[in-house]
Amino acid sequence: MPPRRRDRRRPRDPSPPPPSDARAPPPSASGIRITLLAPAVVLVLVLTVLGFSGRLSRSPPHPQTLQTTARSVYERGLVKRDISSREILAEHTRVSEKRSQRQFPNPVLAYVTPWNSKGYDMAKLFSAKLTHISPVWYDLKSDRNMLVLEGEHNFDATWVSELQGNGSLVVPRVVLEAFPAVILLEKMQKAKAIDLIVSECRDKGYDGIVLESWSRWAVYGVLDDPELRYMALQFVKQLGEALHSISSKSSNRHLELIYVIPAPRMKELSNQDFGPEDLLQLADSLDGFSLMTYDFSGPQNPGPSAPLKWVQHSLTTLLSAKGSSPSGNHSRMIFLGINFYGNDFLLSRGSGGGAITGRDFVHLLEKYKPSLQWDEKSLEHFFIYSHEGVRHAVFFPTLMSLSVRLDEARNWGTGLSIWEIGQGLDFFFDVL
Repeated sequence: MPPRRRDRRRPRDPSPPPPSDARAPPPSASGIRITLLAPAVVLVLVLTVLGFSGRLSRSPPHPQTLQTTARSVYERGLVKRDISSREILAEHTRVSEKRSQRQFPNPVLAYVTPWNSKGYDMAKLFSAKLTHISPVWYDLKSDRNMLVLEGEHNFDATWVSELQGNGSLVVPRVVLEAFPAVILLEKMQKAKAIDLIVSECRDKGYDGIVLESWSRWAVYGVLDDPELRYMALQFVKQLGEALHSISSKSSNRHLELIYVIPAPRMKELSNQDFGPEDLLQLADSLDGFSLMTYDFSGPQNPGPSAPLKWVQHSLTTLLSAKGSSPSGNHSRMIFLGINFYGNDFLLSRGSGGGAITGRDFVHLLEKYKPSLQWDEKSLEHFFIYSHEGVRHAVFFPTLMSLSVRLDEARNWGTGLSIWEIGQGLDFFFDVL
């Protein structure tokens, strides 16, 4: 049985610096997990307990320049199974000069995190390919008898305005950290929570939000109680209706609500799963669902990040209810999760390892010059290397693995949600 998904609200990889400046990761977006992080650039296993008060500031500027070429990755013959380390090292920084030309026709939601500032620059450089951009900025928390929306200090008016001027919708993520009993059982507090979110959108000129709450509700047992589960779904619906009542200043349409949902893991759904009936209840009041089809494997069970059969199973399960046929509108509400990060797992001396970014991946290719292998079951690339007698397995996206998943999204008529655009290789954007 595969392990339950890890909480993607907290990045397992906050883009560690080069070996000359190794340091502990910055605080992350939640304080409920212990994270295993193994930066491949130093190959040291670090066990860190992460806690966060919600006041995370944007990291220093990361000026991003691109090497452009007249030919895309398709024209350069790089989207293939037998890709080599040498080819990736030579080509990963080169992108097509036609940055506004879209290969993927459906909506694309791109997450940007404050602890990985490269994402801010990539969002601007490739905004023509990104219909929705979600900076990970806000947490709605309980503070004694009050509700507080933390994260306003992250707001960058110039950045938001530039993205909206290029046609992208800016929909910051809001994590619902408040105690469920407060916002679900107390009518006035529920209204206050909705008002805080709607007012922030209105004041900052956002185009809506991405809401994440399901994993928190699972922790508190909300999803096991039919009455509380119903109240939780009603809260999401009411928030969506409140946002829909307001027009966006940049897009001349109503504010949008996109809801983050876990991908079903097993054939038989548990109470903690978001199922097809939940989707049907919310669909009329929402604009989309950000489906987390990544993190299939973990340090205790090393393997691929998003096996294609699991992705297909997730979509089939969610769209199985009456009225949710792939040809209907509900498939077009799904933003299929795509990871731009990878994992470096330990295969000996017990389990361990953790997430790596494109920078870490490139360092490993330069140091070990491994032979990449194509896994026919998961349709992902991986390689094996050894360091000080310890064997590692590295799974990281490639142009081929991304292309396969984009084809799957096209076939279903879904959009994409990318976690997150500061972590990948530059030439990944050519396939979007």
